[in-house]
Amino acid sequence: MPEHRYADVNGVRLHYATAGQGKLIMFAHGFPEFWYAWKAQLAEFERDHQAVALDMRGYNLSSKPPAVEQYAVRHLVEDLRALAEALGHRRLILVGHDWGGATAWAFAIKHPEWLEKLVIINAPHPAVFARELRENPAQQQASEYMLWFRGATAEPLLSADGFARLEQAVLADLLARGAFTEADRRAYLEAWAQPGALTGGLNYYRAARVGPPARDGAPGRATVGELAGDTTVRVPTLVLWGERDTALLTGNLDGLARYVPDLTIRRIPDGTHWLVHEQPALVNRLIRDFI
Repeated sequence: MPEHRYADVNGVRLHYATAGQGKLIMFAHGFPEFWYAWKAQLAEFERDHQAVALDMRGYNLSSKPPAVEQYAVRHLVEDLRALAEALGHRRLILVGHDWGGATAWAFAIKHPEWLEKLVIINAPHPAVFARELRENPAQQQASEYMLWFRGATAEPLLSADGFARLEQAVLADLLARGAFTEADRRAYLEAWAQPGALTGGLNYYRAARVGPPARDGAPGRATVGELAGDTTVRVPTLVLWGERDTALLTGNLDGLARYVPDLTIRRIPDGTHWLVHEQPALVNRLIRDFI
């Protein structure tokens, strides 16, 4: 079982679960998850690493800064770097999914010297995603929800009836297929109910202003923002992609090698956005083979 600890870094208090000893492998979750998303990976990699899964800022038991600007990508990147340093490491393997993956891409672009290897699970490279939002009508349509997430109605609608919409979107299919248990469901509902946690997660979308072109004429925008310029990733990178992801389409893999010279892609034809939960043994094996 992992130990639960807190670190005061970068102006926030981050909750994290840690297990094992050795080189650091850090796991960063996306929306609307928390450290628990990586429990199968902690159990696997604690055997020969210090395996750490954090609650990203805004989530579960970590700090939830009130200002939207405090969720800008540069702050998320610095959270990961500062946590690694607080744990006594200057090099790490970083694994990220969804927003955790977006943050991991940005980390690799800004701090390649900190990374031994990078693992991305269903999270688009910022330059590729910008292209897809600009040129691919299918990705534009698939990303419409991001505009809604940025609006004022997101919290009341997502939290209504005991988070019924979130539960339907995230948990229902996993429960039906046996990938989640009732205990998992209760853990997620408890994390979502932490005061301010839903707003904290939605503020990632608001701070980045990420999404497709809006009806008012505002252009589409990926998570590039302050990363505009050279977005080359200069570390060995493994990308795992569930091809049945309905939010982030496989066009995000096209031309990726232009930005990631040392790239390995593993497509999972029957995997969805929730690949980590559906096929944890496969995810663990592919990561272990890579590292």
